[in-house]
Amino acid sequence: MDRDFLERLNDILNQVVLGTPLYKWAIALIIFLLFLFFRKIFSAVIVNSIRVVVSRTKTTVDDKVLKVIESPLRFLFIVIGLWIVFDILNIQADIVQHTVRSLFIILVFWIFYNGVNVFTEDVYKFTQKFGKDLAREVGSFLIKATKSFIIILAALAVLQEWGINVTALIASLGIGGLAIALAAKDTAANLFGGLTILADKSLKIGEWVKVGSVEGIVEDLGMRTTKIRTFEKSLVTVPNQYIANNPIENFSRRDIRRIKMTIGIVYDTPSDTVRKIVKDIKDMLLNHPGIAKDQTLLVFFDKFSDSSLDIFIYTFTNTANWEEYMAIKEDVNLKIMEIVEKNGSSFAYPSQSIYVEKLPKGLEFYSDDS
Repeated sequence: MDRDFLERLNDILNQVVLGTPLYKWAIALIIFLLFLFFRKIFSAVIVNSIRVVVSRTKTTVDDKVLKVIESPLRFLFIVIGLWIVFDILNIQADIVQHTVRSLFIILVFWIFYNGVNVFTEDVYKFTQKFGKDLAREVGSFLIKATKSFIIILAALAVLQEWGINVTALIASLGIGGLAIALAAKDTAANLFGGLTILADKSLKIGEWVKVGSVEGIVEDLGMRTTKIRTFEKSLVTVPNQYIANNPIENFSRRDIRRIKMTIGIVYDTPSDTVRKIVKDIKDMLLNHPGIAKDQTLLVFFDKFSDSSLDIFIYTFTNTANWEEYMAIKEDVNLKIMEIVEKNGSSFAYPSQSIYVEKLPKGLEFYSDDS
């Protein structure tokens, strides 16, 4: 019976599936599972042990190098496992070989890509040489440019592996290449627009700006576009070319904010009282702790409006912070109200007075008592 069992087992294992004996499929599966197991051991034991060792060193470079290579090395187990599996199964087709080699190429460029991510802070420290104000913007620009360059090189290397002559491919595009060049014109314009923004230092991440009809906080300055978060919390993506060719109003660069208003008091206010109100408002602003004393300060009886005597007030707060500015403005408004009320006047509102010198002939008024 044992011999019969072995013979049946041998027959089953020697059955051909997709041109390959079944026992080879079993061996291939076992080997691939072994590589997955080794990958697990590598992650749980070897990497953790290395991490403990490098954490005790004085430098942080070894920690960063470990972060760079950890994920690609884990993926390497899968690539090698697939390579051995295909070899056991005698699958020598070009498509399989190109696929495995392409995975190795991707793995190499993956290491470079990880290196950019891990050494981001070092890039920012390097870009501080261009000025602390631009360190973040220049750093972000260099990081994105480097990542794009790595991805392009990886794609070209994979194409070459598959036997595609990239140079000949671009040269053979003809009219298609011209179309691509024309399409890339805007991309190039946006790229140079981004460089112009960085060189001019016209804006940076975190600043409150207005470009055309777009107003908000700069969230990201990229190679092609700049992202601005509006005060309605929507995210607007603006091409750098548009920003470079339009006026930029940068509210964050100011250190003061303006208060400009016209108040109207009633017409029956005596001239002496108007003078007193103007003087009291000016004295109040000169002594207010939130008003910038070194900036223009104007308080004048301005004009006779249709229904009010207008007093023009023009001054600046000593802060650009919006919340602080609103608090100072509120306090100034309340103090102006107190001054007007203290001087026995009141604020005017739109009204009209009609004076009738003589009633039209035949028009009479009757009372209910008649």
